[in-house]
Order: sequence, then C-alpha cells, then structure tokens
Amino acid sequence: MHNIVISDTSTLILFTKIKKIELLNAVYGTVFTTTVIAAEFGKPLPSWIRVVEISNKKYQNELEKELGKGEASALALASEMENVLLMLDDLKARKAAK
Repeated sequence: MHNIVISDTSTLILFTKIKKIELLNAVYGTVFTTTVIAAEFGKPLPSWIRVVEISNKKYQNELEKELGKGEASALALASEMENVLLMLDDLKARKAAK
C-alpha cells in the first residue's frame, strides 16, 4: 500500500458530488493535496485532507506548460515525496506521471 495519497481537484469534486468524499478517508486515511488544488476546489476540505505548499515551483511551472495548474501542482508534489499514489482523471497528466 502507498504511504502517501495525493488527490487532484476533479477527484475531490466528483466524490463530493456523489456525497462519498469520506470514502477517500476510509480507504486511504490522510489524503494530501496542494494549495492550488484547494483553491480550485473552492470549499472547505475535511480535516483529514492535508493541504501542502509545493517546494519546487520551477518544476510546477514547467509542468503547467503542458497541464492544468491543479494537475501540475499534484505532479510537482508527488515528485517531492516517496511511495505516492496519485489520483488523476486527466489522461495527459496520467501519462506525464508515468
């Protein structure tokens, strides 16, 4: 099992729409996301979602040339951690993650 789980905006939005966001907590415990994604989400997040700032802004900016801001920030955060499960719905972002 992965030690770190990172969610993009769409994952949070979709689970919220179906009123099942607590499933993420039940399955993964703590979920990480970025300040960019939290701003895109636009609503308060549950306390078990840890919102963190990206350290490597240069890498994030490079990724934003090809991806949306949320996806770029999620990938940049994943690059700063080990043993990560990254939840992305965007095909381009998933290919970049590989």
